[in-house]
Amino acid sequence: MTHIVMIDYGAGNIRSAFKAFEHLGADIELTSDPRRVLKGDKLVLPGVGAFGAGMAELRRRDLEDPIHEAVGRGIPLLGICVGMQYLFETSDEMGQHTGLGLIPGRVTRFEPSPDHKVPHMGWNQLHHDQTHPLLKGVDNGAYCYFVHSYYCIPTQPEDTVATADYGRDFCAIVGRGNIFGLQFHPEKSHTIGLRILQNFIES
Repeated sequence: MTHIVMIDYGAGNIRSAFKAFEHLGADIELTSDPRRVLKGDKLVLPGVGAFGAGMAELRRRDLEDPIHEAVGRGIPLLGICVGMQYLFETSDEMGQHTGLGLIPGRVTRFEPSPDHKVPHMGWNQLHHDQTHPLLKGVDNGAYCYFVHSYYCIPTQPEDTVATADYGRDFCAIVGRGNIFGLQFHPEKSHTIGLRILQNFIES
């Protein structure tokens, strides 16, 4: 069975994401030990909160280098919510911050408008061509649950696997080689979210 390591750096939603994988019967381990990161067949990096604070905590716990090493070995990595944003080069959330730099691009804030409050919160549709392995069995237009004020802008358009619309199209799923990210909360997205997690387990 594929052994999945979920990286624990103190983010608030880690337990709920962990329980979603447990519900699917995954062989999953939650750890903050840098040495254990390289023991996983696949890695998961969940997150809620501020980009800069989360990256600072990853670095304080010496988790950044093992993540880079694992990805360099070809180990699949899935970032969830702010965990997806960490995959990018920079974020302008409350100043300029450097991410993991695994995917070229940046993270920036939604511009609020009378029709689009910030944060973007609630159910929204995924738009995709159904060809990516993460989206096997997921219809174009399926709904997932989002809570975020910042969104990712990949430098390379082909890294965008699925989009959603919130006053503008934004990247809802990113994929580059063995690196993947979900901007929404799969653990709050009912059967669609669980299907996407199952696809990651099985891919």
